[in-house]
Amino acid sequence: MFLGVEWYWWLLIVALLVISIPFKIRFMKWWSRRQQERRESQGGKWGADE
Repeated sequence: MFLGVEWYWWLLIVALLVISIPFKIRFMKWWSRRQQERRESQGGKWGADE
């Protein structure tokens, strides 16, 4: 028992973290692309593109 939690709960927590990391990376890449597209589409709206 570590910090009041059985070893198998720590194993489960670590497994969930390892599984979630690729999804987080994929989400961050998607979000970055989406923000870039929004910035590009708004450029002409205010006449900033010359």
